Amino acid sequence: MFVVEGVKLLGAALGAGAEIESVFLAPGATSVPEVLWEVESARAAGARVFDLEPGVMERIAATVTPQPVIAVARIPCNGLETIAGARFVVVCVDVRDPGNLGAVMRVADAAGAGGLVCCEGTADPYSPKTVRAAAGSLLHLPVICAGPPEEVLTTMASLGLRRLAASAHGGQEYSSMELSGRIALVLGNEARGLPAELGPLVDAEVTVPMTGRAESLNVSAAAAVICFEALRQRSTILGMEDGS
Repeated sequence: MFVVEGVKLLGAALGAGAEIESVFLAPGATSVPEVLWEVESARAAGARVFDLEPGVMERIAATVTPQPVIAVARIPCNGLETIAGARFVVVCVDVRDPGNLGAVMRVADAAGAGGLVCCEGTADPYSPKTVRAAAGSLLHLPVICAGPPEEVLTTMASLGLRRLAASAHGGQEYSSMELSGRIALVLGNEARGLPAELGPLVDAEVTVPMTGRAESLNVSAAAAVICFEALRQRSTILGMEDGS
């Protein structure tokens, strides 16, 4: 199970077909029409609804200023077979910050990725902070909690995906790299990048060039640049194939 905080995320969860186990309401929450609509939708889908006493929501919520609605949803059972036919996936290796992971998830969703894989050592994709940072993308994008990076990267190759490791320096410039094929974009730790021992398990490195004095980009910013270049290239190829 994982926690869904707020009426917007509850609505996104219901829209994505997530199984809502229970909904908890702060006093007066259903006086807001939008809240009442989503709560009744959850109830109709089989969720249990509980009215909390004053002060309880403030004690159980993960935020300083809590939302008036908190729901508990079932984590979907996604395995690596879920992305077997995907053309573009994102793989996170030791991405530790939940906010960064949520932002990467949002980028992957927006750029049309077929899934996001979290290797062992990566932050929990279902922690409250990650769920909030993902802003609903966790509910739209197949997210897979997988095993050791070595096993995951080997599986990526067996699925026919070209493994491209994002690197702060020394890789091929992203805009000159072929990204329209079947690709697994591999993102490493925020501070250390991808471990050197995983080098033999990637097919190439891709870099976002920088002209300023910054040492590197945030992992989610780098992911955004590369993911949307991949989307641009795929869109161009599809446009050519469609004759448009």
